[in-house]
Amino acid sequence: MNDGESGSPRIGQLVQVKRGRELSQYAIIIDILDEKFVLLADGEKRKFDRPKKKNLHHVELIDYVSPEVEKSLKETNRVTNGKLRFAISKFVNELLADWKKGDSLNG
Repeated sequence: MNDGESGSPRIGQLVQVKRGRELSQYAIIIDILDEKFVLLADGEKRKFDRPKKKNLHHVELIDYVSPEVEKSLKETNRVTNGKLRFAISKFVNELLADWKKGDSLNG
């Protein structure tokens, strides 16, 4: 996982929190405030209506943008919490599946 293309965040992009109470948790960028801050939501603890303002230096940008979340935010400026949870779980399940495949090949 890298920091995306030149470290620029995108709406609908998955991030992993590197600092704070939500350390190591995944969230999705639902808004970009400026070059330094973004709004994050995960659909569970951080709902769409109460996103977390986070410094970009405190998150790791993951090279994955959820097409469902990105499309919904661009069309209606809203996204359901279920869609956020689904996008995160889909990514995590694929990541775990890839890790298990790699582990069994190397082991």
